[in-house]
Amino acid sequence: MRALAPGKLVLTGAYAVLDGAPAIVVAVDRYAVADASRVTSSPTPEIRAAFGEGAAPETDVRALYDEEGRKLGLGSSAAAVVASLAAKALARGEDLSHARVRARLFLAARRAHARAQNGGSGVDVAASVYGGVLRYVVAGFSPTIRRVEWPVDVALAAYFGGTSARTTELRARVAALRSERSAEFTPLAKAMGDTAREAADALEAPSDSGRTFVSAARIYGALLAELGRMAGAPIVPAPFAELASVAEREDASFSPSGAGGGDVAVWLGAGGPSAAFTDRARGLGLTRLPLSIDRVGVRGELLPN
Repeated sequence: MRALAPGKLVLTGAYAVLDGAPAIVVAVDRYAVADASRVTSSPTPEIRAAFGEGAAPETDVRALYDEEGRKLGLGSSAAAVVASLAAKALARGEDLSHARVRARLFLAARRAHARAQNGGSGVDVAASVYGGVLRYVVAGFSPTIRRVEWPVDVALAAYFGGTSARTTELRARVAALRSERSAEFTPLAKAMGDTAREAADALEAPSDSGRTFVSAARIYGALLAELGRMAGAPIVPAPFAELASVAEREDASFSPSGAGGGDVAVWLGAGGPSAAFTDRARGLGLTRLPLSIDRVGVRGELLPN
């Protein structure tokens, strides 16, 4: 038996989630796979933080990288630590679908991930554990995690920009902005929090949630671009900004997933990306990733014969 943990796309709420605003995250069907019958000789920092000096399962995250070995920005480190802890739970005979087992997995994985990465919200860990579409709000070390419905009239498409971003470096630049230029940062942070709440609330509204969510996601992407400009951080690289303008003309949204930096970005709108958007994305060197929403979260799988 081995454990599978999905990757993620953070659609709205990046950075603002650290201030208590809701983030919307979806789990995707690319997986970290851990086998407790095999011991890794080179654990990642996150897995080392989870297991200490103990034996950690061998974990395969190749599905969360491209063919050239570049991280796609789908939360490989979070998925890896969730899968490794889940593989150990399976070896103990635990049921990964049980709510209490998942709660323990989330807590252990979040602690290890935060320790290795010097902080973070844990939103990517939540996606790997629970799957589906989640509204995630940090409240101390016990966040509120609520499953929400995906709008039937909204399509999602993910694109890889060719750069493996370092989330810790981007977060550090934003933290420096907050500390050194708080008068400039504060109104932007408020706008980001307000927009993140509007996006999250739209997914729980009884009607028109699709158009409202896409509109809020588009505004949030523009706020991320302003945050990057102010912090001197490449949160929204120039090709992403150009494609955001193309998407806006088509009543769609295109913005970085999570902390940004040029790895993965998400198109949201009705009917899927247009031919014009697709051609321009290809011309700018972006690659569309074949992804779907994973509705299950972490689970066990029989080893192949």
